Amino acid sequence: MTNSHNNPSKAEVQTTKLNRLPVPGEEDTEFSAEEAAEAFEQNASSVQEEQQ
Repeated sequence: MTNSHNNPSKAEVQTTKLNRLPVPGEEDTEFSAEEAAEAFEQNASSVQEEQQ
C-alpha cells in the first residue's frame, strides 16, 4: 500500500487539536461550597415565592 499525498501523515493527524485526547480535569468547573450554598438558598427562596 502506498502513502497518498492527499492524506495527512500520522504525525499531522495526532497533532491536530480536534484529534487530541481530553486532559482529565482540564474542563472541570470548580466552585466553592459557599457559592453552592448561596445558589441553593436563592433557588429555595424563589421557589417559596412562586408557591405563595
